Amino acid sequence: MSARIVVADDHPILLTGTISFLESKRFIVVGSAKDGNEAYNAIVAQYPDIAILDFDMPKLNGLEVAYQCHLKGLETRIIILTLHKEEAILSEVGNKIHGYLLKEDALQEIEHCIQRVLLGETFVSKIILGGIHFSKDKEVLHDLSVAEQKILRYLANNLSSSQIAEELFISKRTVEKHRSNIIKKLGIPPTQNGLLLWVQNNNHLFNR
Repeated sequence: MSARIVVADDHPILLTGTISFLESKRFIVVGSAKDGNEAYNAIVAQYPDIAILDFDMPKLNGLEVAYQCHLKGLETRIIILTLHKEEAILSEVGNKIHGYLLKEDALQEIEHCIQRVLLGETFVSKIILGGIHFSKDKEVLHDLSVAEQKILRYLANNLSSSQIAEELFISKRTVEKHRSNIIKKLGIPPTQNGLLLWVQNNNHLFNR
């Protein structure tokens, strides 16, 4: 029996494209939505096996829809699509959501993701997994200078580069240079949020 799916995206072309692709793979699309409220209502009305939700939607984002479904005790499994890596999404995989895909790779991975999620497993895009380094040993910080370690601790406390510069009495440019060196030394992909994702996922390294 094919999975029953609700799809939500506020971009009409992406919504239509996703639906067409799913139907070509013989999945049954029982509802679609252009914002978070519509998505939630469609899930409640149709009770699908899977809901594939854009993260950045009007009214409620995809994660907020997942929270509402969780509060209502719905068993629909949630897959989130997004343009960017988001720590808030990643931390909910296996909890309120079951799959996390980047839009740029969605059509290559979505079928496998659905199959895994239907089996009760979780799925995270390969690019997302490839860009996150989980470190259990504080020795990972040994190659960093004292200044670089300080900056990581400030980042772990959600300070911006400007705020760190003020705390350390250095220029913002110097902070950015240290951040660049940290990325190279730790082998973190130089994406927009790569360092922040690393810090959030290795927060235990900064707890004394």
